[in-house]
Amino acid sequence: MRPIRPVIVLAVAASLASGAGALDLQQAWQGAQQHAPDAAQARAAREAGAARAEQARALWRPNVSLEGAASYASSETATRGARFSAPGFGQADGAAFDNSVTGGAATRYGLVLRQPVYSRERSARSEALEIAAQAAELDWVQARQALILRTADTYFDAALAAARLRVLARQQLAVDRAATEARDRFQIGDRPVTDVREAAARAAALQAERLAAQTQGELSRSALADLTGLAPDDTPLALPDDVRIGDLGALADWLARARRQNPDVRLAEANLRVAEADARASGAAFSPTVDVVAQIAGEHLSGSGDFGRASNTSRNSAVGVQLSVPLYTGGLRSARHAEGSALVEKCRAQLENATQRVAQQVRAAWSDLAIGKARLDALAAALEASHARLDATHEGLMVGDRTTLDLLNAQNDAAAAELALLEARVRLMTRRLQLAALAGELDDATLQLANAQLRDVHP
Repeated sequence: MRPIRPVIVLAVAASLASGAGALDLQQAWQGAQQHAPDAAQARAAREAGAARAEQARALWRPNVSLEGAASYASSETATRGARFSAPGFGQADGAAFDNSVTGGAATRYGLVLRQPVYSRERSARSEALEIAAQAAELDWVQARQALILRTADTYFDAALAAARLRVLARQQLAVDRAATEARDRFQIGDRPVTDVREAAARAAALQAERLAAQTQGELSRSALADLTGLAPDDTPLALPDDVRIGDLGALADWLARARRQNPDVRLAEANLRVAEADARASGAAFSPTVDVVAQIAGEHLSGSGDFGRASNTSRNSAVGVQLSVPLYTGGLRSARHAEGSALVEKCRAQLENATQRVAQQVRAAWSDLAIGKARLDALAAALEASHARLDATHEGLMVGDRTTLDLLNAQNDAAAAELALLEARVRLMTRRLQLAALAGELDDATLQLANAQLRDVHP
């Protein structure tokens, strides 16, 4: 008897698109955008960043304030040596005027408009806010790419877990068949008892492995459902059929693109520019400021005093230019400037670290992709060879040249080779997505190209 050879699903024709009802990678990504907390967090951070740009513009707009106060107050005024003149009274020198309010009601109001004209500190703060707004947009791009990669990893974890469970189930059937055959032949004296025991042991081990794989599959499905808001408990998941890398290009080109476009590097650059602007702002604390000021104000105090009932009323209005020059801040300016300078050095080191880390990640991803096609070819050849070995071992067992243990080992090696090829294809596809993310180029179009290479396969 020849064994039922495992179906080599990895050679499914490209014309067989993802099966009806299968949850593909693009659908998982759409679900993650709507459901994942990371997506909501990134959107909120982006909106907050956009508000920083408005804050930067608001720093140079007029400020209008309305002031009012009521209090219990006293006032004593005495004027001596004044010249007094009035119609019908003539003129008198050495006049005296006294006014007294003890414990009267005082009110005060004011309307003040202030338009900044010149301030080095305000200019630096405005620049820092503008850069922070740009950094928030970079943070959004980074978060979006990270969510795409997380969605792909979670999706493929679930898809591989399902494939592994199917392979183990098929292997279990083959081992059970071998165990039954070994028992039957032992009963007629054609096989030793060791064959029966070896087959039973392998069947028990596979059962335990299947239970572990089933648990892992349920966990990976739950993770995918939590991320996407979908519930793909029984929905087929697709796997790469034939990963197409295309023209990979030179490593130097990828390194240059990552240095220009990588969100981590660009975000570190933006943080450095913000720190430099903050340092300039703290260093400009003693610089003069010029404002245009317009105000209307008034005060009123009434009550009784040493000379009976009295009241004081004053009203004023003014428009002019105000110059302010800080002279002493109690050491606050120097402390802030020292802090800002230290933060600049910290951000510069973080930029260098991000640049080196991204370059290393680009080299690793590019190297994997450069040898990926050759590795896939080798694994495909190994899978074909393992199936040929399985056929030969089964035939050898029939004529007495091979043992049941040889057959069990051949079945195990064939299943391992099949899963290794599936995992290698998934790794190659995720590496391609990672390389695009490192270059700042991972978007919906890139994900669609990857999704087009998936098939609803059932190994």
